[in-house]
Amino acid sequence: MSDAAASGPRLASPTSWVAAPRVRPYACAITALLLALAQGMGQNFFTANLQQVQGQLGATPTEGAWLTALYIAPYASLSLMLRKLRAQFGLRSFAECAILAFVLVTLLHLVVDDLRTAMLVQFASGVAAAPLSALNFLYMLEAVPADKRLTMGLSVALTTQAIGAPLARVLSPPLLEIGGWHGLYLLTAATAMAACAMVLLTPLTPVPREKAIHWLDIVSYLLIAVGFGLTALALGVGRYYWWTDAPFLGVMIAAAVLCCAGAAVIELNRSAPFLDFRWIASPGVLHFAGVMLVFRMITSEQSSGVYAFFQNLGLLNEQMRTMWLIVLAATAAGGLSCVFLLRWPRFAPLLHLAALLLFGAGSWMDADATVLTRPEQMYLSQAMIGFGMGLFMPPAMAIGLQAALAKGPQNLFTFIMVFLSTQSLGGVLGSAVTASWVAIRTRVHLDAVYGHLTMANPLVSERLEQLAATVNGTPGAGYSLLAQKAQQQAMTLAYTDVFRGFGALALGAALILVIHLTIVFAVQARAKRNVSVADGTES
Repeated sequence: MSDAAASGPRLASPTSWVAAPRVRPYACAITALLLALAQGMGQNFFTANLQQVQGQLGATPTEGAWLTALYIAPYASLSLMLRKLRAQFGLRSFAECAILAFVLVTLLHLVVDDLRTAMLVQFASGVAAAPLSALNFLYMLEAVPADKRLTMGLSVALTTQAIGAPLARVLSPPLLEIGGWHGLYLLTAATAMAACAMVLLTPLTPVPREKAIHWLDIVSYLLIAVGFGLTALALGVGRYYWWTDAPFLGVMIAAAVLCCAGAAVIELNRSAPFLDFRWIASPGVLHFAGVMLVFRMITSEQSSGVYAFFQNLGLLNEQMRTMWLIVLAATAAGGLSCVFLLRWPRFAPLLHLAALLLFGAGSWMDADATVLTRPEQMYLSQAMIGFGMGLFMPPAMAIGLQAALAKGPQNLFTFIMVFLSTQSLGGVLGSAVTASWVAIRTRVHLDAVYGHLTMANPLVSERLEQLAATVNGTPGAGYSLLAQKAQQQAMTLAYTDVFRGFGALALGAALILVIHLTIVFAVQARAKRNVSVADGTES
């Protein structure tokens, strides 16, 4: 009897079943989904329940703003170093270290009970979450055939990332009941550990290692990281201190500009730059960055505007769950429809046009809101905006990737940096613009409302008596309640101004796109006619 037979049957490797050709694509897709959910739900749980978190930590709204900004500060720039780290230390080591770090930071949330520690953990969360978006892309692209990566792979990857915000708002109420803000991270921790297990069982296809990190890369990255971080912090807290009342905000923005300028000076004088600033400054890339910023600005109508509007009316997440469930379904439907629609790349601009029209129409419908509006009246408009969100991103990303690859593989990294930076900083910018706009318009409307609240008006006197009777009959209590209602009415009018403004922005962008497409089609048609005439002359 041979030694192999005598030793009995060998146990299969723990990863052998995953490595099977038929199983591996599904394993990679599940891994990508878990990574996207872990990363998306983690911070969105936090932002969707910021008021409750502030209460449990004993934090003020301004301190709560710092908590959110500290997450974005490292997240906005760390993606710059991911390609270098993958090449230097190997793809498998990078993936395993990234997910293990995320699991550890997520578990730390379960033991945080004070503001100072929460700030440190939030900063660490931004660091740990940055690689997960890249890993989500890598796993999803490996799950599909090579010829479907710019259609199916890209669409599904972006869709799984987009559903994180509405999903967090749908799941938040029961999790808060289970264990407060710690309860929010119980599900995130479980999802992160499941993702960790799948990453360990399903390693990505290895790529050759190389010495990729130069000391000037580190200098440039640190300058950009400080610049992006200061920008994110200033945008995140500026509306709480107010932009013109806090000199340190100006210092932060000035320092950010100097740091980014210093990085540009270094990179422009290198033969093998860390970032190709010349390509970034080209018209095509600037156009793409501008489109992505406008997109993030418009989607703030839903993520910041509508949510804050209902909070102003005293509604809780529990009362908005159905609306966010509809948004979740609509966003997923929009993104997954691109799996089929991107088979015809020339129709991508039409998908953008459809998305902008949905944004504009949905925002304009929301502009009719009043203090009596409830989520039921916004089901259709928010579904339209959610579908538009899912429909817009995949073709934009596919067009950008194709343009980057046409210029050479070295520009792919720079393109990804532009995309991720516009998404992270654009989100903070959109929230800052929305909140600041609301504050300015609230003041305007409040002055107008107070101008009509005079005791000479019998309706005002009658209303004061009714409000006083609902409390304890004192005139002072009536004045206080009337002032609260005036403030609520003014804020409602301010939000309708914001919704109308976002609708105008989306429809204006759609008009510009139509003009652009008309010019492009006219130029192409003229070129074809010239070619036909030239061919006829030669014959």
